[in-house]
Amino acid sequence: MNIYRSPLSAGSGSATELQAYEVDLPEIPKNDFHITEYGAVGDGITDNTEAFRLVIAACADAGGGRIIIPAGVWLTGPIVLRSRIELHVQAGALVTFSQDFNKYPLIASSFEGWQVVRCQSPIDADGLEDIAITGEGIWDGGGEAWRPVKRSKMTAGQWKRLLASGGVVETSETTDEQIWWPSQSAMDGGAIAEKLYLEKVRDLAAHQEIRDFLRPNMVSLRQCKRVLLEGPTFQNSPAWNLHPWACEHVTIRKVNVRNPWFSQNGDGLDIESCRHVLVEQSIFDVGDDAICMKSGKDAEGRELGLPSEYVTIRDCTVYHGHGGFVIGSEMSGGVRHVRVTDCTFIGTDIGLRFKSARGRGGIVEDIQIERIYMKDIIMEAISFSFFYANMEGSARGGDLAKEISEETPVFRDIRISDVVCAGADTALFVSGLPEMPLDSVSIERYSVEARTGIQCAQAKHLQITGLQAQITEGPLIHLHNCKGATLEDIKGVGADGKLLKVTGLESAGIVCRETDADTEGRQISVSPEVRNGVIIRR
Repeated sequence: MNIYRSPLSAGSGSATELQAYEVDLPEIPKNDFHITEYGAVGDGITDNTEAFRLVIAACADAGGGRIIIPAGVWLTGPIVLRSRIELHVQAGALVTFSQDFNKYPLIASSFEGWQVVRCQSPIDADGLEDIAITGEGIWDGGGEAWRPVKRSKMTAGQWKRLLASGGVVETSETTDEQIWWPSQSAMDGGAIAEKLYLEKVRDLAAHQEIRDFLRPNMVSLRQCKRVLLEGPTFQNSPAWNLHPWACEHVTIRKVNVRNPWFSQNGDGLDIESCRHVLVEQSIFDVGDDAICMKSGKDAEGRELGLPSEYVTIRDCTVYHGHGGFVIGSEMSGGVRHVRVTDCTFIGTDIGLRFKSARGRGGIVEDIQIERIYMKDIIMEAISFSFFYANMEGSARGGDLAKEISEETPVFRDIRISDVVCAGADTALFVSGLPEMPLDSVSIERYSVEARTGIQCAQAKHLQITGLQAQITEGPLIHLHNCKGATLEDIKGVGADGKLLKVTGLESAGIVCRETDADTEGRQISVSPEVRNGVIIRR
């Protein structure tokens, strides 16, 4: 059982409230159906689309049960699940999805925070109850046929082979980056799809000419209840890999999620607008964000108002990914009551990543993260960036405030504790909004080795306690336009001799409890524009 304390008392002074819940598992009848009895052939050549349809229909008509897929290579088109059914891929089973785009009809679906038209997912479920995908086998989405590929992410030999396979090449007018697309329709589809969305055209026929662009997520679970994914490998998706949207009671355990590191939109798991979710003992090695929390994008997400809430993530490992654990950037419906514990990130671009932008709106609150272990993080070990611009790194903002509205995102009441990072470019990066600073963040017992230390702009009610940092450039801590920050039990020295550097006219109420401040390597530096009395020494 997971115990939640909501909201956190940090910054608000309110009493905590205990809330307990369990994530319910699906109830699957004990009936077994063997796909081989419905004409399926595991030779990697035979198209088993009809066999999957027949066995699922028979299982559903019998009231549900378990469909067994034995060892072999099983080629198929999209699989449409039904309630009370478990797909069980045994060890040695490899289910490969057809790369014939015509097998994937256009449907109303969800992608990147919007309700849109997409090709049907290889594994598709809509409005179902009690479904499961289990076993030790492998699901392969055939994603290389769908995905665009950037030249900069491939070796010369890989790029040559890709060009030889067909497709077309686009050259960016701004960056000169070359991008391979599977067809002219796929390359032209982005602008047409955006135009149709803005004009609120949802007619499937209007999207037919750009179907090659509308690549699906591999596993799409929409408005389902009591879902279990346990055991298999999910790999090589056309877009996102696992995408539960508006689902309740979702358990994901002991799965392997793999995408090529260069895969465009190759996310591992995107939990969007879901309630009561448990993710544990799983491994991710993907081309974009690994474990990501979302809840819709901009006005559409705010109007729908479906937060992701009551989520536990524990005992997971992430290798390549743009972020290990991520919230955003599509978080307009809100994210709250999330617990992340005992996870390891190795070689990830960013470790703990929080991202948003003006226009999103939404509230992210009551997030607790404990016992995170990181090694060789390429960029920031911990990042809060609210100037997201669809980039792999953390965007930096300015000091010019804008009017607060429903489009202003809010991030508050976040506690991160007991983190170890052996190698990163930046220990902690914060780029908050001047009009809505990052609010009530506590970082406790953080041991880090990085090129640069704490770089924090536009935050309030910030607490950093028990920091042990080894850095090679700049000050240990740089606070810019921060209000109400407390620093205590800070171990380490600034590479430039500064323990703390304070800049910005809006800086206020910075409490430093370091008794050895102003000793060698631990100087406190205050820029001329900072008002007198901002530093409080205790």
